[in-house]
Amino acid sequence: MPSKVYDTAIIGGGLAGLTLSISLAKQGYSVVLIEKEIYPFHKVCGEYISLESWDFLEKKIGVPLSDMNLPIIKKLWVTSPNGNSLYNDLDLGGFGISRYTLDNTLKNIAEKQGVTVLQNCKAEDIQFKENIFTIKTTQQIYYSKVCCGSWGKRSNFDVKWKRIFTTKTSDRLNNFVGIKYHVKTNFPIDMIALHNFKDGYCGISKIEDDKYCVCYLTKASNIKNAGSIEKAEELILSENPHLKKLFANMERLYQAPVSISQISFSKKKVVENNVLMLGDAAGMITPLCGNGMSMAMHSSKLASISISAFLQNKITIQQLEKTYIKEWKTNFGTRVKTGKFIQYLFGRKSITNVFVMIMNKSKFLTKKIVKLTHGKSF
Repeated sequence: MPSKVYDTAIIGGGLAGLTLSISLAKQGYSVVLIEKEIYPFHKVCGEYISLESWDFLEKKIGVPLSDMNLPIIKKLWVTSPNGNSLYNDLDLGGFGISRYTLDNTLKNIAEKQGVTVLQNCKAEDIQFKENIFTIKTTQQIYYSKVCCGSWGKRSNFDVKWKRIFTTKTSDRLNNFVGIKYHVKTNFPIDMIALHNFKDGYCGISKIEDDKYCVCYLTKASNIKNAGSIEKAEELILSENPHLKKLFANMERLYQAPVSISQISFSKKKVVENNVLMLGDAAGMITPLCGNGMSMAMHSSKLASISISAFLQNKITIQQLEKTYIKEWKTNFGTRVKTGKFIQYLFGRKSITNVFVMIMNKSKFLTKKIVKLTHGKSF
C-alpha cells in the first residue's frame, strides 16, 4: 500500500472537476486535482450558465455570485442563415460569466478547502489494481481510492482508451471546431443570441465587466475551405446579415481567438476503465442549448453523493459505478437527446430557415423545446 492514498483523484480542473473537489473536501475527504494548464486561462465556451446552477454555486460551493454584478439573461434571439428572427422569453434564464473568472475563483476556493491543486501537470496514465488507482503524471505518481475524468471534450485518454467517439468514421467526417472571442460591442445585456449559418451557429451574450462572449461552432471543413478563421467569418458566417453586422462592429479584446478542434457529440460511456466521467467527458449537450456548464456542475453533485457513500463503505466500487451511471442518464439523457435533435435542424440552411419560421408561429413549441434543454435547480 502506498504511503499516501487520496480519497479521490480528479483529472481536469474545469467546472465539474473543481466543484466536485470542493464538495468532497467540504465533507472532509482528501482530494487531488490534476490540471494541465495554469490558472487563470481562457476556454472555448459560450459562458452562459442556466440559473438552475445559481444556488449550487453560491450556497453550496461558495462562489459570491450576488456580489459580482453579473448580467442576468432572460431573453432569447434566434436567427436563421437568411436573417429571419425568432424572439422568446427564457422562463428560467441564465447569467453570464467568463470561464477565466469562474474557474480561477473555484480554484481559489478549492485550495482554501484543502484540495491539492496541481497546475501545469498532465496525467499520462491511469491504472486500477487491487482497489487502488495509480495515476502517473508529468510531476510524479499519485494514488487514490476513486478516480474521476473531468478533462472536457477530448483528451489523450480518450484516444489511448479508444473511446468509441474517437474511432467512428461519422465523427471524423463531421469534425467540429469551436472558436471564441471576448469583445466589446453594442448588444442587450439581458439577451442571448444564436445566429445560424451554413454548417454552424454563433452565440453572443454578456459576461462580467463591459465584455461579451462571442463563441461559434462550425464544421472544420468550413475553416479549411475558406483558408482561415478570418476568411470563414467573412465568407460563410457573414452570409447571415446579423453576423455580418456583429463581426463588422465588435472590438476584439485579445489578438487571436481561442479555439478547439475535433469536437464530438456522439454518445459516450459515463464510466470508462473504472473512472467516473464528469461534464463533457461523460456526454455533451450541444452548445446552442446553453447548458453544458450547468450539466457539468450537476454531474459533480451526483458524483459527490455516490463517492461519499463509497468512501463511507456503504456501497462497493461496482455499486458506485452503477449508481452514478443511472443518475447521470436519469438527469441528462433527455436533455442530450433534445440537444442532438436541435443540432440536426440548426446549421442546415434550408431546414433552419423553415424551422425558425415554424417556431415563430408556435410559441408553445418554442417554450417546450427551451424547457427540455433546461433542468431544475439542484
